Amino acid sequence: MPRLFPPFPLLLMVILMGFNPPGEPIFAGESGPQDALWEQLAPFFEPPAELAGEFGDYRSPLEFYDGRTVQTAEQWTERRQEIRQRWHEMMGPWPPVIEEPDVEQLASERRENFMQHTVRFALAPDHPTTGYLLVPDTEGPRPGVVVVFYEPETGIGLKGENRDFAYQLAHRGFVALSIGIGASLYYPDRQSAEIQPLSALAYGAANAFHVLAQHPGVDAERIGIVGHSYGGKWAMFASCLYDRFACAAWSDGGIVFDERRPNVNYWEPWYLGYEGPEFRRRGVPSEENPRTGLYQRLIAEGYDLHELHALMAPRPFLVSGGSEDPPERWKALNHTVAVNRLLGYTNRVAMTNRPGHSPTPESNEQMYRFMEWFLKP
Repeated sequence: MPRLFPPFPLLLMVILMGFNPPGEPIFAGESGPQDALWEQLAPFFEPPAELAGEFGDYRSPLEFYDGRTVQTAEQWTERRQEIRQRWHEMMGPWPPVIEEPDVEQLASERRENFMQHTVRFALAPDHPTTGYLLVPDTEGPRPGVVVVFYEPETGIGLKGENRDFAYQLAHRGFVALSIGIGASLYYPDRQSAEIQPLSALAYGAANAFHVLAQHPGVDAERIGIVGHSYGGKWAMFASCLYDRFACAAWSDGGIVFDERRPNVNYWEPWYLGYEGPEFRRRGVPSEENPRTGLYQRLIAEGYDLHELHALMAPRPFLVSGGSEDPPERWKALNHTVAVNRLLGYTNRVAMTNRPGHSPTPESNEQMYRFMEWFLKP
């Protein structure tokens, strides 16, 4: 019988027992608030004054689906499980996570201060994929990061501009695994997909997590995930649905539903609008081109992605916002801030902003510093 969810995480025990002080990083060392790195990051954990405490029209994740209000950390554990179960039921249950993956090393080459290994493993059962594992020369155990995009070459700097997240993080001492979609967008196949594509990708990222976790030079408790645009959506769903990711950075994927912006296109059949192999015509939903698949139900019944964000608490995440995720997204993010506050945590939700969709050197540097703060001891 397929297991719907991964094992209950140690992090939730940390929530309830309060092992680390509110406002301090979960995995970082003794860096105080005057630390230079924290001084650079601290402003990103506060919304603009006009958006502080603004929750928009989003349904509070601190209310059970039957209307009861969450008032304690223990009740949040129950509510959190309710959210996870509901979304997995709606999107389709995962097969068991591949916790001991077979990883085949196809090639290796030295690149500056790290080794680049071409590896092949199963992103899903019977769905092999090829990616790149970048292992820096520093001594372990090291933090790790899964980098997701359309294909793995972008993450290692062979394609695109300012999207070489794996390459840059390897230079900073992270063991980085860069992966692409491969054949796992529709599981088991496009003709009869049993999981909405974004959830299938999240499942694939959970399996990629274990490729890093079993590497002898990686600290399995310090693995994050990052992605831009398509990869931003992917990284968001993966980190929210799989608790083993210690932190995450989502670059301008569109963190909530927004039909005002054509590129926040969760309605498409390669995200949440799958309804069989005959795809709807591409574009913003309209009377002539209506919503399909799960997306249609989510909109009709008032769901939005802020419920998934709340599953991150108290794990930290950064929204590297551009044109698709402007500052107004704090109205959704404030709901996860409220969940963290209930649990006794601050400085777990951050957002940076830039005018355009494409990453910039500045926005990337902010993201790398975020990953260093929470994952490097």
